[in-house]
Amino acid sequence: MKIQHFKFNEKGLNRFFGPLEAKIMNILWSSSELSIKDVQQRLEKEKKMSFNTVMTVMNRLVEKDVLTKRSEGRGSLYRPVLTKEEFLEAQSKELTNGLIDEFGHIVVSHMIDSIEEADENLIAKLEQKIKEMKKEK
Repeated sequence: MKIQHFKFNEKGLNRFFGPLEAKIMNILWSSSELSIKDVQQRLEKEKKMSFNTVMTVMNRLVEKDVLTKRSEGRGSLYRPVLTKEEFLEAQSKELTNGLIDEFGHIVVSHMIDSIEEADENLIAKLEQKIKEMKKEK
């Protein structure tokens, strides 16, 4: 699953989704399977929301292969294809690989510069990963 438009100026899930899509994904990630009505009711705790709007957005998320939809009686139940962690892992890997493919050593250099400001645990994980990579070669 590849998100088509990454928004650098946004934060969190809004980098991958529109604001309503991000809210819907968070609702579904915190549940198992939900109907459109269930999602609409949870969204309405913050703001009045049209059933048709929620239905349209959820069906677009199905078209983007982010949600799955299965029939249940007269309605449908929706659930995420990946867990939130799996989604973020896949997207960050895709983004990182794209940046490295396009900009090569410049991106790696900037990543290393930003790691200098990170906590010691992250640096230790990076060192371990480099050791593992060297052993494999």
